[in-house]
Amino acid sequence: MTYCVGLLVKEGLVLISDTRTNAGIDNIACFRKLHLFEGPDRMLAISTSGNLSISQAVLGLLSEGFSNPETGETETLAKATSMFHAAQMVGQAVREVYRVDGPSLEQHNSNFDIALLLGGQIKGRRLRLFMIYAAGNFIEATADTPYLQIGEHKYGKPVLDRAVTYDSELYDALKIGLISMDSTMRSNLGVGLPIDVMVLRRDTLKPELNYRIDAEDHYFSDLRHRWSEALREAHLAIPKPPYKN
Repeated sequence: MTYCVGLLVKEGLVLISDTRTNAGIDNIACFRKLHLFEGPDRMLAISTSGNLSISQAVLGLLSEGFSNPETGETETLAKATSMFHAAQMVGQAVREVYRVDGPSLEQHNSNFDIALLLGGQIKGRRLRLFMIYAAGNFIEATADTPYLQIGEHKYGKPVLDRAVTYDSELYDALKIGLISMDSTMRSNLGVGLPIDVMVLRRDTLKPELNYRIDAEDHYFSDLRHRWSEALREAHLAIPKPPYKN
């Protein structure tokens, strides 16, 4: 299991991904799930969840290129003309991996399990955030719902629902995202450190922050402690239920 969250606010974009992968309780490893695709006129980032071999195959196609059956041209993210075009391209890469590997996976009773977050901006176009499903289709974050999650999302969702809005300050959005990650880590051992973080300010086309949080990170340790204490103080401050038979 994994947990990745993307937050699109007025000032920019935040992507946060854990790094834990497992194939059973005795086969746990660490793999980067947040990948950057940079160029002079673009900054794109992809977070992945699901089957590691599938996500690596998709990322390989997006980096090295794959043939577009309609035009015969080689497609890469470096050629995307807009973020919507990039999302279409990622969906096409997912379908291509399914075409090649899907039947074999099904023969071995293995699901074609993948989901991706794609966020970023191309010069002259809008900053956008998408979630791409295993079928290659996708949805987009909006001002009404300025975040998207993949992986083990249920534990971190209540924090986002209550705290983040499109008008949230960029580093407040990062803080809320980290609290959401901590809530997930507390309840699911399949999600764990290190955590990769990327912050992209609107119209800059270069990450303002590209950072890895590990077990020695003082800020994240303090955030976890403060959030736990704040929850305890909050429930103690609420009056006990008055109900009686």
